[in-house]
Amino acid sequence: MSDPGKDNFGLSKIGQIAVPVRDVDRAIAFYRDILGMRFLFKAPPGLGFFDCDGVRLLLDAAAEAQGKSYSSIIYYTVPDLQAAFEKLTARGVEFEEKPKLVAKFPDYELWMAFFRDPDSNLLALMSEVRA
Repeated sequence: MSDPGKDNFGLSKIGQIAVPVRDVDRAIAFYRDILGMRFLFKAPPGLGFFDCDGVRLLLDAAAEAQGKSYSSIIYYTVPDLQAAFEKLTARGVEFEEKPKLVAKFPDYELWMAFFRDPDSNLLALMSEVRA
């Protein structure tokens, strides 16, 4: 195994994140209509794609059909966490709890709020509030 410091190689840019879903049409409606994300296209078998400021989000019903579903938490950065929380709550999103402070740093505070999509995948809003 090579030392990443010797050849300056390191992974940094995410190109796509896949999230397993049961019903791609229902998931597309949630991410597009409720969360307001930019829908790109739908492709067979059961795939839906969104643009997240240059990173693609893939909703994958085919993965769910394989019998195993695993998901990473996707953290969406927002400039005003309380405003985003209120807007999504008004659209019917049920949050696990109200936005809360998770860490204090010398020059900012990190705030988060967690919620789930229709397939129970955990999602989060995060905001760095300058001190």
